[in-house]
Amino acid sequence: MKLLVIGSGGREHALAWRLAAGEGVEQVFVAPGNGGTGREPGLANVPITDTGELIAFAREQRVRFTVVGPEAPLAAGIVDAFRDAGLAIFGPTRAAARLESSKDFAKAFMLRHGIPTASYQTFTDPVAAHAHVEREGAPIVIKADGLAAGKGVVVAMSLAEAHGAIDDMLVGNRMGEAGARVVIEEFLTGEEASFIALVDGQNILALASSQDHKRLLDDDQGPNTGGMGAYSPAPVVTEAMHRRIMREIMAPTVAGMATDGVPFSGFLYAGVMISPDGGLKTLEFNCRMGDPETQPIMLRLRSDLAQVFASAIAGTLDQVTLEWDPRPAMGVVLAAPGYPAAPLTGERIEGLPREGNRVGADCVVFHAGTAADNGRVITSGGRVLCVTALGDDLRMARQCAYRAIEGIAFRAGSFAATSAIGPCRAPDGDDAQRHRRRSRRRPRLFHRPAATDRLAARGVGRAAVSPRRMDARRRRRWPQLRDRARGRVRARRRAVLACDRRRPARVGLGLAPRHRRQALEAMGVSLVLHPLNPTCPRSI
Repeated sequence: MKLLVIGSGGREHALAWRLAAGEGVEQVFVAPGNGGTGREPGLANVPITDTGELIAFAREQRVRFTVVGPEAPLAAGIVDAFRDAGLAIFGPTRAAARLESSKDFAKAFMLRHGIPTASYQTFTDPVAAHAHVEREGAPIVIKADGLAAGKGVVVAMSLAEAHGAIDDMLVGNRMGEAGARVVIEEFLTGEEASFIALVDGQNILALASSQDHKRLLDDDQGPNTGGMGAYSPAPVVTEAMHRRIMREIMAPTVAGMATDGVPFSGFLYAGVMISPDGGLKTLEFNCRMGDPETQPIMLRLRSDLAQVFASAIAGTLDQVTLEWDPRPAMGVVLAAPGYPAAPLTGERIEGLPREGNRVGADCVVFHAGTAADNGRVITSGGRVLCVTALGDDLRMARQCAYRAIEGIAFRAGSFAATSAIGPCRAPDGDDAQRHRRRSRRRPRLFHRPAATDRLAARGVGRAAVSPRRMDARRRRRWPQLRDRARGRVRARRRAVLACDRRRPARVGLGLAPRHRRQALEAMGVSLVLHPLNPTCPRSI
């Protein structure tokens, strides 16, 4: 059978990759796809984004069913159009997708149906919004009401930051129509988790839990992004917490949508906050799988995803049981310089697998912001790749992903990449010329840890390596460094023929010129043989 996945990000790459492994799947079309889906066996890119053309293509190719990845087509009503054309598709209708496309709608829905969430108020007037922030104080959360590609949330830790976010959205119109209305809600403390399930209108089938890293930099620093990394499962979602989320959030949401006359089918993603005292609140709803959470989830899934979607479309999810790899998975996002504000695109990516996107048995490079260009793969967006790996534990999964990352480089003169483990800006001036020459010799994404201080001293910027990663490298290399040091000591001991001023060296002195030897002896200077050239003595 032939299937169609709509979208061009890492989420869609992971979904299509897992669908292609299903029994009886002949071809998976990805519209429009990216540079990675075009390299994947069993996948084919289709350069179509118009809904009418997609419907015609699905009919022509006799596509069994379609899966929608991103939120924008859902909000535009692509599911309604496909169903009106008599085509099978998995996803919520335009009315049901308002759970994600309008933060104000979602908050009002949660209050109406008793779903736990943070207190909030909605504003279109910047004066009233500023006054509310002054009354509530900081920290506080400012959200654009509409779709903002995961970048419409500002967690303001100070009043100045909150006022700036309000001005950007309501006055500066930085987010366009999406920011014409803002939702201001209380700041919640705790640990955030992503809980994603498949819904067929009545039945709910939960996927493995996951957690993502939203901030650009380590230690929750930097601006919010669409996600800089994720891992699955989330340790904070225990079996007891899983049951609570299903009972207090997921089930009331599906029942509430049916009560309101808008039955929900598709992916239902609840971002939840679990406080230290065990409290549970809903941060947001999405009507699609998360990115980059999809990548580690799909890497762990062992079940036939095509059969799961077929059951969801048929309304028989209650008859499906999912099988998972017991090992955890972690995905690390590599982003272009300037992300999330103004990412640099059009740069060549080197070090990718020659065929497909696998790096060994337990690691896959999922593409997001990439495109094909005359046989090459270049960057075309902010979040470029998500290197995802399995491991016996999260530490080993992370090490496996980082080993794969070390061989990947975005090569284009002075170019530096950003990942979930820190930024590295591009050099300028004379340093840029040296950096270009070095990049041509050895294209690498990360600078070596030993070069960190030298680069900082030259103004190149700090290396994109976290202290923990540097320590891990040193631990792995310690046996090699120890043996190398011991070898140097033994060589030096063998080379030293005399090291006592009171007894000048006699052995080997004939190798030096007579006048040099006599002068050194008169000065009482001992000699050693050069460890790399025993015929050449040098003074110590």
